[in-house]
Amino acid sequence: MSDEDKSSKTEDPTDKRTSEARDKGQVAMSQEINSWASLFGATFALIYIFPWLMDKVLKLAIKFVATPHLVPMDIDHVRFLFVDVGRDLLIALAPVFALFATVGLVAAAAQVGWTFSFQKLELKPGAFSPAKGVKKIIGVRSLVEFGKSIVKFGIIGGVALIVARPYLEDFELMPGFDLMITLKRLQDMAVAIVVVTLAIMTVIAVLDWVYQKWQLKDSLKMSKTEVKDEGKQMDGDPKVKQRIAQIRMERAQHRIIQATMKADVVITNPTHYAVALNYDIDTMVAPKLVGKGVDELALRMREVADEYDVPIVENPPLARAIYAAVEIDQNIPPEQYHAVAEVISYVYRLKGRLPHDGSPLRPPAPFNELDPGEVAPG
Repeated sequence: MSDEDKSSKTEDPTDKRTSEARDKGQVAMSQEINSWASLFGATFALIYIFPWLMDKVLKLAIKFVATPHLVPMDIDHVRFLFVDVGRDLLIALAPVFALFATVGLVAAAAQVGWTFSFQKLELKPGAFSPAKGVKKIIGVRSLVEFGKSIVKFGIIGGVALIVARPYLEDFELMPGFDLMITLKRLQDMAVAIVVVTLAIMTVIAVLDWVYQKWQLKDSLKMSKTEVKDEGKQMDGDPKVKQRIAQIRMERAQHRIIQATMKADVVITNPTHYAVALNYDIDTMVAPKLVGKGVDELALRMREVADEYDVPIVENPPLARAIYAAVEIDQNIPPEQYHAVAEVISYVYRLKGRLPHDGSPLRPPAPFNELDPGEVAPG
């Protein structure tokens, strides 16, 4: 990555970017924590398993040391002897192997959880490229890891020498010691060194974990353009969403126009609002709103109503009230029954579906005989 590309990546990685990296096996894994876990396992083994293991080894070796003349040396017996000794050693060492395997799994799971990526196992064409291999060896990350190793081993080595010095003051006399005393001395020295080293490794592991988290986050940083593009992918392109909304609106308007063609009456503002109602006295308990619109859509509804001989009644307060209070395909609420009933009665008489005295028909006056509080103007 060029310096220019690196400088443009100023934004923290999104959750999607982090999740994709995790699926690819890019996680913050500190080898120092793995080393610390191994050392912790070794400390536990030295304190609790080592004495028991030494007892097992001594019992296996005692017959070779104390009574070697009783050990048969023909080829068949030697073969069986090696098999038996090897089996007993494996059984004795099994707890140690199990301990280190468990500690390693727990250390890895504590850092990244129970995750597995098949992409890490894929063989990529450039995986064996000498140029990439050299770049990894002399890269910044490799140099940082090398520097950390030098500092770590220098500190641990110096501390180990200081801790071991008291146990080695009579080192030249140790060949004359009893075997168990020598083993106990070596165990005490090893435990002291490991405990001090474990304390140092704890600090190193914590610092390295913080560094690995920072390094991963830094490597996943995104440019403003990448964040914007990802947002479009997640939420949809605004232009596409706008077009979808436009298509939905056009389809809804088309349905309203189709419903207006079959409506029983259209009540208008007269210029800004229009609502289309259906009512069948035999099958419906109340008139139903089948379409409504404002401005251009209201004008189109009036044009369609006029074209298909649907009665148009001008009643501005009632048109605004129905538009504000009722959704399409809903029945008219009871508080508007009176006003709507007058309109429906007028339309039915106009169509000859209700008798009248032959006098000229006039549409009902707005809110005729209504309490003003019954219909709230829009």
